[in-house]
Amino acid sequence: MLTELITEFAIHVLDTTGYAGAAFLMALESMIAPVPSEAVMPFVGFLVADGKWGLWQAVLATSFGSFAGSYVSYLMGYYGGRPFVLKVGKYLLLDVHDLERTERFFHGKKSAWTLFACRFIPVVRHLVSIPAGIGKMPFVPFALATTIGASLWNGFLLYCGLSLRENWSLVQKYRHHFDGLIIGMLVVTVVWYVWYKMKRRKAERA
Repeated sequence: MLTELITEFAIHVLDTTGYAGAAFLMALESMIAPVPSEAVMPFVGFLVADGKWGLWQAVLATSFGSFAGSYVSYLMGYYGGRPFVLKVGKYLLLDVHDLERTERFFHGKKSAWTLFACRFIPVVRHLVSIPAGIGKMPFVPFALATTIGASLWNGFLLYCGLSLRENWSLVQKYRHHFDGLIIGMLVVTVVWYVWYKMKRRKAERA
């Protein structure tokens, strides 16, 4: 199953590479790689609960990883966003209007709060740094919103790992049900996005 494969990969990395591996996994999680923090941070909590890792060292390592991955995505959007949209965006149902709207939004006063909130939303948090870069969001608000939001989310999942250490067998029993939910959410999101873009293009041609 999807979650089982990802979880086994995460556990292997954590066991063999320590804090650096945790930072690496969370960097991937903050980019577009399919490594959800829900499959990493609870096991970091397990290691802390077992006394193998220090609490603050774990928090600092994972927070640094989350920011590093987000910053790479931000730079991808910042330096490659407009040329990407203008050259190949049409094949992904993207256009200049989308880019201009994104740029205006992330120049707005509430963009930092939106970016902060997005750090708590599954799937969205993997992608949001790219439009922030495309929109040329100032670095300092980006860094603060990303670091604080990611640290709070990682800390929450770590705490869940601490709390669930003695009951993990029960959690694992129901974990497989999340596969269908995750896949279903992705399918619905893609279908809605394609439908919306095609509808808007037809309206513009009319």
